[in-house]
Amino acid sequence: MEEKKGSIDLTLISKLGTSERRTKVLPCGYLASIVKVEKGLYMKKINAMNSLFLVVLSFTFGSGCSSHQKVDDTLHFYVSMKIKTLDPQMSTDTYSSRQIGKIYSSLYSYHYLKRPYEMIPALAEKMPSISKDEKTYTIKIKKGILFQDDECFKETQGKGRELTAEDVVYSWKRLADTQVRSPNWWLLDGKVLGLNEWREKYKGKKANYDEPVAGLKAIDRYTVQIKLIQPSMQFIYSLAMDPTSPVAREAVEFYGSDFSRNPVGTGPFQLVRSESNFTQKLVFVANPNYRDHFYPSEGSEEDKKNGLLEDAGKKLPLASKVVVDVVVEDQPRWLNFMKGRLDFIEIPKDNYAGAVTETKSITKDLADKGMSLAKDPMIDITHESFNMADPVVGSAKKSNKYLRQALSLVWDSSELIDLFYNGRAIPAQSPVPPGIFGYDRNLVNEYRKFDVEKAKKLMKKAGYPNGKGLPEIRYSTYNKGTSRQMSEYLKKSFARIGVKLRIDTYTWPEFLKTVKNRKSQMHGFAWRADYPDAENFLQLFYGKNASPGSNDSNFENGHYDRLYEKLLVTRDRSSQKKIIEKMQKILIEEAPWIFGVHRMNFTTKHGWLKNYKFSSFDKDRAMYMRVDLNKKKELLKKL
Repeated sequence: MEEKKGSIDLTLISKLGTSERRTKVLPCGYLASIVKVEKGLYMKKINAMNSLFLVVLSFTFGSGCSSHQKVDDTLHFYVSMKIKTLDPQMSTDTYSSRQIGKIYSSLYSYHYLKRPYEMIPALAEKMPSISKDEKTYTIKIKKGILFQDDECFKETQGKGRELTAEDVVYSWKRLADTQVRSPNWWLLDGKVLGLNEWREKYKGKKANYDEPVAGLKAIDRYTVQIKLIQPSMQFIYSLAMDPTSPVAREAVEFYGSDFSRNPVGTGPFQLVRSESNFTQKLVFVANPNYRDHFYPSEGSEEDKKNGLLEDAGKKLPLASKVVVDVVVEDQPRWLNFMKGRLDFIEIPKDNYAGAVTETKSITKDLADKGMSLAKDPMIDITHESFNMADPVVGSAKKSNKYLRQALSLVWDSSELIDLFYNGRAIPAQSPVPPGIFGYDRNLVNEYRKFDVEKAKKLMKKAGYPNGKGLPEIRYSTYNKGTSRQMSEYLKKSFARIGVKLRIDTYTWPEFLKTVKNRKSQMHGFAWRADYPDAENFLQLFYGKNASPGSNDSNFENGHYDRLYEKLLVTRDRSSQKKIIEKMQKILIEEAPWIFGVHRMNFTTKHGWLKNYKFSSFDKDRAMYMRVDLNKKKELLKKL
């Protein structure tokens, strides 16, 4: 699932000039700035926000104390990017996915508390029945599950109708429909018997959703049968993802092009459209039609110790309302959190030193206010992508790989982690992150060792000695503080070997559109696991997944593709490992990405928020959390 690279980290000003500034939130939100003069340094530990900007922020958020806030059971979350869509079949980024997960349910999900991650039934009655040849999946849908009430259901006078197996079949066909242009077609491409043929038959024209597909059938009202072309170990994971979540045909047809903003789901919450927009705030209320779903009763001893089993057996969702503020910049988010207007926050870089001690525990000042710290590894990777379809940086000339290798060598992981992540990351050697099978802690990528002299030799080998003859490279990014500053750092890094970089900034939706339309020459992303398997990262380089699919670098390599296809049908772990090693070797040599880092998530939360637990697959987490009203009244007085 695509993310912006700086999703954990806050604003970093590349060059501070003559001063650095540390900010502190004082009682009732007043701000102070302490100036320290250190000419020409890169900021590593303290905030460089402009003093005037801080004064403006103090007026923006008001100077009244947090204790005057209204206290109810509303959950207050945030998202750091404008929401692109609420259409499950079009979901590609974490920010949209977390909102979609409130409205829609998948056939399966992950147990909220158990680690390692365990798939459990959601809309399905039980785990799928799989034939001996592992090609046929039979899935029973729970009876009595209703879509939320909506005017699109004319036959029931606006009352939500029952979910059936036909809804699953319709939604999967919609995923395949070329007119829909879902970027998630890779999930089903070449896997379901007859689905590719159905897709090709209606390519460029209106599809007939009533035409049967051999491998995708509703064999009765509550039973879906899926026939695969060949066995696939990874196929089951797709059943827990947004793009395969059932949608109502009536809603799609009723709202047409506005369906992405008028979601009609079976999930725990429903969007309050009159109070929501995609650029400032989304408001959700509990779905009165939501199925009987209860808080888990199983967890670890640590879960029990942390109070995560106190609500065992209670009907979900626990909260009646969720407000999600769109706060793109880091400092306003932090100030909102410190005033009690957000329940938890991933700690911004510029506030890290004031929130976390040298021993990686929360500071006494925050602990005295009832806040706590959670530290969790993320199954992810950040990266800089080359558009391999581009004649300058791509694969048009074999010598271009030396250019990509050279640029990779001057992107210093150690400095990057220090400047942008407070040490909360490890250098990535390949796309496969720690925490899943296939990760090799001993793997060394020879082009990720910071080495300017070697890079200069490769530039000469590429035909661009000291950058001579190389056109300015265009780098696409999004117009957010951290992203812009990381872009400037990349520009400075490339300048070490004479390479000039032009930075083009976009809004998040515009940025995604630029990348998906292959108009970016180079860009940065992060990929967070959709499911706990190395294949989810390796599919990012499969030729058939090129843009607008998940392969945003448009990398195409016949040998790699054949290995990937072999991986899909290989059951033996030892054989899988050998295949993954070969695939990683190709990626290291061809360098379609500059591999960045694998991040660590540092989150602080207020003491009134109950049942928070980090998950790499957290699209539906809101339904498990709640506010302790008495605790909130008590703790707000301390802010």
